[in-house]
Amino acid sequence: MQSVDAAGLRIGDDAPPRIMGVLNVSKESPYSPSVFDDPVEAAAYVDDELVGQGADIVDVGLESANKRFDVLSAEQELDRLDTAVETIERVEGDAVFSIETRYAEVADEALSRGFDMVNDICGFADPAMPEVCESHDAAVVKMASPPDLERPGAVEDVDDIYDALALNGFTDKTILDPAFGGWSEEKTLADDRETFERLREFRGYGRPILVSINRKNFLRDVAGRSTEDALPVSLAATSMAVERGAHIVRTHDVAETRDAALVGRAFTEDRVRTPNVEELDARTSREVERHLDGAGADAAAVDAERAVARAVAVRGLSEENRQTLVGLASDTDVLAAGRDPLVLGGTLAALRALGNAVGPRRDGLEPVSDALSRLE
Repeated sequence: MQSVDAAGLRIGDDAPPRIMGVLNVSKESPYSPSVFDDPVEAAAYVDDELVGQGADIVDVGLESANKRFDVLSAEQELDRLDTAVETIERVEGDAVFSIETRYAEVADEALSRGFDMVNDICGFADPAMPEVCESHDAAVVKMASPPDLERPGAVEDVDDIYDALALNGFTDKTILDPAFGGWSEEKTLADDRETFERLREFRGYGRPILVSINRKNFLRDVAGRSTEDALPVSLAATSMAVERGAHIVRTHDVAETRDAALVGRAFTEDRVRTPNVEELDARTSREVERHLDGAGADAAAVDAERAVARAVAVRGLSEENRQTLVGLASDTDVLAAGRDPLVLGGTLAALRALGNAVGPRRDGLEPVSDALSRLE
């Protein structure tokens, strides 16, 4: 996993989870507590509510990316940049300042006037964005998006997110955002849940991951909460996201999110890391395939199922069926031990082979065959 240096702030597996607080200088932004058009008030908010509460990064938005609003032009964003620049000049606390924009022209001006990094919500749809960020040696968050400056985040199929992140390549300091939220009418809560479940896949590019899940609908829906009451579900998901490999969490609730991220970090599984060897955070064959793709290998030509292992427990077997299963396991390189439960362990490929060997015709073992065939 490649780490990124953002104006001296290290981001990656070898650093603590980083918290990105949010400031908006756009009056149309829906979260009113973070919206300011007066630099003095905005700077006080950053010092007290963001940096003062533990934010490592402050992300400044010039316009709302909500699909319900018209998209501002680069010139209109530039008209608002003075307020943003004066704000960060007045901030007394220490933070990395990120400009949220889709335009390379705006990013170039912001980086020239004191901003440290870019949050590109259109994922390099402006093809000049990578060159601008590289010319300033600036880190850049790249959100999964179609190649359209007016449709940020509107990737409508979860299977397309991984490829969308590669649009127009990467810089040496690119951070990836899989784009949670209702960026298009077609995107569903189920899509966001699946994206969250598959979060480890996006580590396949070997670059740090940012998640923006604060009070999102797909989490609120789980507990039936309003936006105002959704902090607990956001914090639960934050811990899970960090445990699954997220490096930056973007949030309006800085202090609470920081604590939840630290809990997730504390319970993240230790992996082997030496100067030459890195144990990959890959637990499914699809996650292994992503890493193979990222390494330039032909994932289609590799049996990724042989790179991951699983263990299952089988209960309630008759003695005859237990012995049958133990015998078949030995023929398929699956470890079988215990009586009730009988524990089966092996590679995904071996366990699936055992399921096929059991087959649907063995009385009493059909549930075992079915369960093994559904392993991922």
